Amino acid sequence: MILNASGCLDALEAPEVARALDAFVTKTVTPQPREGNRPVRIAETEAGMLNSIGLENPGIEGLLSDKLPRLAELGVPLWVSVGGFSASDYADLCAVLDGRAEVATIELNLSCPNVEEAPETAAEIVTAARARTAKPLYAKLSPAASDLPETARAVQAAGADGLSLVNTIRGLALDERTLQPRLGHELGGYSGPALKPIALAAVYQCYRATGLPIVGMGGITTGLDALEFMAAGARAVALGTVLFADAQAPGRIRRELAEELAARDVANAEEVCGLSHRAGPVRVA
Repeated sequence: MILNASGCLDALEAPEVARALDAFVTKTVTPQPREGNRPVRIAETEAGMLNSIGLENPGIEGLLSDKLPRLAELGVPLWVSVGGFSASDYADLCAVLDGRAEVATIELNLSCPNVEEAPETAAEIVTAARARTAKPLYAKLSPAASDLPETARAVQAAGADGLSLVNTIRGLALDERTLQPRLGHELGGYSGPALKPIALAAVYQCYRATGLPIVGMGGITTGLDALEFMAAGARAVALGTVLFADAQAPGRIRRELAEELAARDVANAEEVCGLSHRAGPVRVA
């Protein structure tokens, strides 16, 4: 199963790319509209990208009245990413979305590095959200958590149905001439190939800690990358930074993954999930 990472694809501007996915994840929506952080908002680095968008979005009413009906016409399952600044924000958003048939899953963005976080713990936010919706809830966690497996266990106990791992990690880029921050917000969320080992470790640890369904993301650019995330414990993968450079990435990575499975004489991708935790590794024929 291949998705996009939230905020890395505008499905209404590139519907053909969205239709190549198994599900589309919206940009994070908040209770009220947000203009986001001041520019500059994106900076490329040697091995990835920094972004400081700041959750720019039309707010929940704008999503429901304008974007959601049009997104539903794409014909792919919709995951809505929600964010807020208190547990009640998340709970209220989930309550509104609970009655929308277009929404298949709700992803709780608990780890945006570019805005202030809610004062409650991730588990407290999941508890509040769980009380207001029966839809599947995925908790999106930060790789910077002091004890990520423990956080994963806590959100599982609070009612999360799955995990999205990982969000970006905070980073800084300086202008080589002025030696000043290249982003208007100074720090930003770092994504791209350099994030992959960190994300793989998070998936590996949290799969072992919880056994929950996991969407793995962070530096996936090839079918082999996707295979590694699945072996670490992911049941699905999400594409992020690669979509900015390669609009054909969903189809290409799907084909490459099939080739990797065939080379290992594996008939079904589900057989690979969690393989790194089991004896007898599958090797390329």
